[in-house]
Amino acid sequence: QVQLVESGGGLVQAGGSLRLSCAASGLTFSSYGMGWFRQAPGKEREFVASITWSGANTYYADSMKGRFTISRDNAKNTVYLQMNSLKPEDTAVYYCAADLVGIATSDHNEYEYWGQGTQVTVSS
Repeated sequence: QVQLVESGGGLVQAGGSLRLSCAASGLTFSSYGMGWFRQAPGKEREFVASITWSGANTYYADSMKGRFTISRDNAKNTVYLQMNSLKPEDTAVYYCAADLVGIATSDHNEYEYWGQGTQVTVSS
């Protein structure tokens, strides 16, 4: 059974940092592209960042470029999202997702597996 478990969310002041982790099990992690998405109350799910199966390529939503960094450790079956310079508008539930094709698309419909999410709240 595939499981993706996010951790590292919490409450932080504007300008602060958080590091999210997503631990995967039940799949050949190194074959999957991985993505982070987020969803704020009353809004649609939004692409944040993604990374190809090898880690050679990373992609970011424009509003996250320069502030967020996605990385992965295939030996630990874990993908990370380092978030710096956080803003109140970054407040959302953050989800990690796995893409079997491995190309780490920004389209959430292309991801086969999803975690339960972790809440990130940024206070002003």
